[in-house]
Amino acid sequence: MAKLAINGGEAVRTELFPAYNTIGQEEKDAVMQVLDTGNLSQFLGAEHSDFLGGPNVKRFEREWADAIGVKHAVSVNSNTSGLFTAMGAIGIQPGDEVIVSPYSMSASAIAPLIYGGVPVFADIDPVTFCMDPVSIEKCITANTKAILVVHIFGHPADMDPIMDLAKKHNLYVVEDCAQAPMAKYKGKYVGTIGDLGIFSLNYHKHIHTGEGGVITSNSDKLVERCQMIRNHAENIVGPRNTEDLTNLIGYNYRMTEIECAIGIQQLKKLPGLLEERLKNVAYLNEQLAQFPALELQPAPKDGSVHTYYVHPIKFNKEIAGIDRNTFVNALKAELPSAILRETAPLIGAGYVKPIYLQPIYQERAAWAFQHPAAAELTLKYELGTCPVTEKMHFELLFTHEFMRPGMSEQDMDDVVRAFKKIFNNINELKSVETTA
Repeated sequence: MAKLAINGGEAVRTELFPAYNTIGQEEKDAVMQVLDTGNLSQFLGAEHSDFLGGPNVKRFEREWADAIGVKHAVSVNSNTSGLFTAMGAIGIQPGDEVIVSPYSMSASAIAPLIYGGVPVFADIDPVTFCMDPVSIEKCITANTKAILVVHIFGHPADMDPIMDLAKKHNLYVVEDCAQAPMAKYKGKYVGTIGDLGIFSLNYHKHIHTGEGGVITSNSDKLVERCQMIRNHAENIVGPRNTEDLTNLIGYNYRMTEIECAIGIQQLKKLPGLLEERLKNVAYLNEQLAQFPALELQPAPKDGSVHTYYVHPIKFNKEIAGIDRNTFVNALKAELPSAILRETAPLIGAGYVKPIYLQPIYQERAAWAFQHPAAAELTLKYELGTCPVTEKMHFELLFTHEFMRPGMSEQDMDDVVRAFKKIFNNINELKSVETTA
């Protein structure tokens, strides 16, 4: 008789795991205070004292900047619009190349295309899953304008060699910190090392405002350009006598007073949420180390801090005797999802398919690819472009969220029991190959 749930046996757990919900009475009170004023937004798209928004917007930006020790913070309505704004601020134009990660949310790579630039994909490091500085260097050409670094899963990228390359070749560095709020690289907060940092406040991030984002920088010039692009730049370049009008056609990327009031309260909770996340990861790593087929990601050293948006693990099919997809599907059958996430599993094989394999790149569908300035560029978007990324995604890596705050040791023990049950009954799966 089958013991594994995927084959009809009884699952280790059927009760949903606890919800990850960081919204409490503090946020409700803050929202009501804004509603009582009737002032839900105070932005004006003109040269005016309200060009930079209302009191909650300004307070949230100031407190975010103070929290990570950076000179400026600019709120925007998403990490995606923050990335777009950053590309505009640094002056990306048709034919410019921006080195990007193939293993991230799609916006991390699409951002250069908004201004006619083109993404060039550097491979990832097999331990950190962030862009490999050696691969980045191989991608640099005379057309390279910037490096868009992603601190994927909350692990800081190796910023010292990346910043050295940027200095050597006179390149901008933009840090995508969507999954890494308050992560550190050698004691420095991510988002404070490059020219611009971009954070996410999307609902499934560490903290959130529903939708939202933050741009950080120590550059007065770049911050002013970000503020202009965020809020109808074309209306104020005249009054400000702005000489460089490159990309200063503005958008409406503004956050509201309500969102920023929520953000002020969420930011207060972030250190405690990260502490619990790190504690849970340490507990799971200790328990999962008993399984030889699992390769756990080592914690960063030298004052660096991983914030674990998800918990990445590599799977050794030679040791296990089954492939990763089969294992992940078996694990999904043993464990439920969570409250508020009923239809979305907390575990997945790989992360995202290498971005350059998306149709937009395969078909060269964006206008930037058709621009005459791109005609002489050599762009590689075929299978084999980033072999480490492909190996990780299609064969080795899986990620899970069973370490989120709110998970008790008993909850995590159920997760470990599911791993143990599968490995103890692995023969049930050795004749099965599935697609995760």
